Amino acid sequence: MKFSKRSDAIKISGIRKVFELGATIEDPIDLSIGQPDFSIPDIGKKEAHKAIDEGFTRYTLTQGIQPLREKVAEYYRRLHGVTFDEVMITCGVAGGIVNAFFALLEEGDEILVPDPAFMIYEQWANFLGAKVVKYDTYPDFRAHPERLAELVSPRTKILIVLSPSNPTGAVFTEDELKQIAAVADKHGVLVISDEIYDRFCYDSEPVSISRFCDNVLVLGGFSKFAGMPGMRLGYALGPRDLIMEMRKIQQFSFVCAPSVSQRIGVVMMDYDFSATRDRYRRKRDIIYEGLKDKYEIVKPGGAFYCFPKVPWGDSWSFCEHAVKHKLLVIPGGEFSDRSTHFRISFATTDEKLRRGVEILNYLADNPPEEFA
Repeated sequence: MKFSKRSDAIKISGIRKVFELGATIEDPIDLSIGQPDFSIPDIGKKEAHKAIDEGFTRYTLTQGIQPLREKVAEYYRRLHGVTFDEVMITCGVAGGIVNAFFALLEEGDEILVPDPAFMIYEQWANFLGAKVVKYDTYPDFRAHPERLAELVSPRTKILIVLSPSNPTGAVFTEDELKQIAAVADKHGVLVISDEIYDRFCYDSEPVSISRFCDNVLVLGGFSKFAGMPGMRLGYALGPRDLIMEMRKIQQFSFVCAPSVSQRIGVVMMDYDFSATRDRYRRKRDIIYEGLKDKYEIVKPGGAFYCFPKVPWGDSWSFCEHAVKHKLLVIPGGEFSDRSTHFRISFATTDEKLRRGVEILNYLADNPPEEFA
């Protein structure tokens, strides 16, 4: 069958390849997949049962149910002191990205994406014929706004900000975000801020660039902090005209976010996440303290990832060799033009993290013959 050029522009995710490979290995140490190791808290499960018992399984409004939109808006007013023109509920952050990109991007437009970054932004930009321009965050995974300013052109339409970042775990400082916002506002560029990991900030309170930016779309969701990645629930906050266009796109694509998921979202917006955040901070420390003597590694301030430099070879050869030791990690080349690092997800049990550290330290000290 002949497929469209647009479809051909989308590459199969290497993360899913590793996920499928893990299913063939007996008792793997899986530090690859980007989903939490916990399920929906009891308060969310009870609301799901209640919604189903009440027959709340039909379509909702395209923009989502009013109680959830109000909760999301109040969260940003309370935490960041920001009031947005409009809020809509999406099918995860991925759904928000699709809606926004389809509403905004023309062929030949440019989009600024950090290097490294989760690959969804690049894939959908390619699909729509836009040009991806990457702004370098190596070696410390900081924003480096001066580098960013040099890349803005008359065709730049979107600037992607990831804080906390997937895959690095970096959290931008307030000063960095102010400088990024100044660059965007000076050139009339829309900032899309992916804040799906905002509750996973370990060393400081989360800061949203929406506090400093005139033209911003914030995307967030429930997959990570609420333990419900398969329930596909996210949100978008931004300018009224953009949200209305995104609603129009969603009408004829996702239709609406899952109705039961939206009911769960209403109660989860008030959930006290502090104990889980403390537990994940300890997981972060297990990985960082366990690897820092053998690897070049930047201590992640958020999310549940770290992005060490490979001790030998490139990211693909290193990760393929790790599989031979039943360890699953993701090649950094999946997220970057460079193949010098690899991603670890520490969203698993402490026991598996410690076993993973042992294997990784062994690999650092015992390269295969071709890299010795």
